[in-house]
Amino acid sequence: MKNIASLLGNKKKFLILGCGFSGSFFAKTIRQFGYTALTSSRSQKKDPNSFVFNSENDIIPNEAIFDGVTHILSCIPPDKNGKDPVLGSLTNKLKSLSLEWIGYLSTTGVYGNTKGNWVSEEDHPNPSQQRSQKRLNCEKEWIESGLPVQIFRLPGIYGPGRSTFEAIKNKKIRVIFKKDQLFSRIHVADITNAIIYLLQNKNSLKFYQIINIADDEPCSQIEVIKYCYDLLGLEMPKPIFYEDAKSELSAIAQSFWMENRRVSNKLLCETLGYKLIYKNYKIGLNNCFLNIYK
Repeated sequence: MKNIASLLGNKKKFLILGCGFSGSFFAKTIRQFGYTALTSSRSQKKDPNSFVFNSENDIIPNEAIFDGVTHILSCIPPDKNGKDPVLGSLTNKLKSLSLEWIGYLSTTGVYGNTKGNWVSEEDHPNPSQQRSQKRLNCEKEWIESGLPVQIFRLPGIYGPGRSTFEAIKNKKIRVIFKKDQLFSRIHVADITNAIIYLLQNKNSLKFYQIINIADDEPCSQIEVIKYCYDLLGLEMPKPIFYEDAKSELSAIAQSFWMENRRVSNKLLCETLGYKLIYKNYKIGLNNCFLNIYK
């Protein structure tokens, strides 16, 4: 990657709100280029780069946290009422800052079930799950806020430390077969690097407010599991038909199997020119495997 310090300018300060798997990876990466990146958590941590933001308990960051902030990445999910916790607590504060950009991590679940057909940013959202409807509500809140927001719709996220390998190791793997069922996914490094690429080239690329970040090859869950077992040199358990496994699955697990879609990345990769690091699950899982056994 090009030196982003020279492309973004040296005086940039990032706040990452909701520092889970994707937010932590983004913060770690952006710091490697010499940027200040402060991350929120719901309770106090020893990390000097961490601050507390807990909207449920009305704990908001102190004024000093916002000094000089130019970029914000929000990874915080909707609250129980389907409202965005960041906007609910910090709208006036955010509007008072000289922000250049806000990124909001959403979900491709807002597209709903397309029975395996492709979806793109041009398709009208049609969420069938309540959690996806809440995400769509938050997208609308951000768009209507008037803040300089860019929304990234993400499918299943995986990466080192959070992949099928961990499910196999922890004996929590379920090998389920459902005919013609496909899932899209994205390696966590491509979320971070796609966003950095767009920020690098902000002045030369047309601005799109909503962008899918997904890899090139949607595929079945069985293909992913089989590839992991092969890399481990183990025999995959015999698959169970979804209808037979359904009664043992949690409500949220069942909901994932109720939707079937392929997520297009043509806007990001063809129109905007981002080159994926991990174009498909095999390349991405090789990276996860090497991180386990390096």
